[in-house]
Amino acid sequence: MIVTTSNEVDGRTIAAYLGIVRGIVVQVPTRRQRIRGRADTLLDGGNNRYFLEVLEAAREDAYEGMVKHALTLMADAVIAARYQTTPFAGVGVTEVLAYGTAVCLV
Repeated sequence: MIVTTSNEVDGRTIAAYLGIVRGIVVQVPTRRQRIRGRADTLLDGGNNRYFLEVLEAAREDAYEGMVKHALTLMADAVIAARYQTTPFAGVGVTEVLAYGTAVCLV
């Protein structure tokens, strides 16, 4: 499956637009990840490796969900792929959405 952030696939012609595809993950850090993440923030600040692990896993799962959705439509590629992340304030939950347009190529 070709996945690209551009609106075309180099060297290929889009024969059909099949629609928007998406993968959605609602991610909640484990208790251990929250504790380690908060400690890391207090001690080091900056980029928090524990929270980064949680969000990277959520992005990967959302990406895989988007690709599976595209495969159910018999797509050859997903163009204009994007991620969107939305925190649910105060409860430590984050929604990660991967989406794009499924297409058939010639």
